[in-house]
Amino acid sequence: MREEHDLVRQIKAAQADAAVADNFIQKYLPFIKSETAKFLKRSPIEGEDDELSIAMFAFYESMTGYKKSRGSFLKLAAVTIRNRLIDHYRREKKHSVVISYDQEQTVGESSVSMIDTLADDNNDIEAHGSRSAAKEEILHFSKQLEKYGLSLSDVADSCPKQERTMMSCMDVLAYARRNPEVLDQMITSGKLPITKLAQETGVDKKTLERHRRYLFAILLAYTNGFEIIRGHLHELRRQEAETV
Repeated sequence: MREEHDLVRQIKAAQADAAVADNFIQKYLPFIKSETAKFLKRSPIEGEDDELSIAMFAFYESMTGYKKSRGSFLKLAAVTIRNRLIDHYRREKKHSVVISYDQEQTVGESSVSMIDTLADDNNDIEAHGSRSAAKEEILHFSKQLEKYGLSLSDVADSCPKQERTMMSCMDVLAYARRNPEVLDQMITSGKLPITKLAQETGVDKKTLERHRRYLFAILLAYTNGFEIIRGHLHELRRQEAETV
């Protein structure tokens, strides 16, 4: 029981400080590798297995959104890691193709392999490879949030739980991306332009107020090239919609 209380204390500290969060993840890296190994049926290799990067992000996701009322943190983290890895496996299976990407075809006057002609449009965290890249972006994003008085745990707490509300937030995001001046205004003022967003999107102001921190974070992610963060947010939105 005492160990569990100590773990909860560590998690709270990690939720409030990016540097502490990094140390917490490093401390539990053996646990993350162990859970990944259970899925792979072998030990994961750093820098080679995308599954390890996915597991680390899942552990981070569990940490930032954890509350004591949810029960044992490690059990929750283990389930989250497995679910994310299963999702990854299903996506890979769904998008697998029978034809060989090494098959040559004519492009103009040259012959090139098919793989050379494919656009790399993956936006998932696994497409970005190494764990260090994901960790670096998370820390950078966390520091950017701190400039506006926000933390990753604030964002997690403010995340919409209902599909209708999530879709409303996505309408706001879509509008902001079509109108970059809205993003510029937000960055300059440090505040979400709630009145303007409500008028332009038709989303209720109370909804915007209730999820202000989440909206600010996702809009921020689309202003500074946080590709891994954006991919993760996209995946969470997809999974939220599927579970409703």
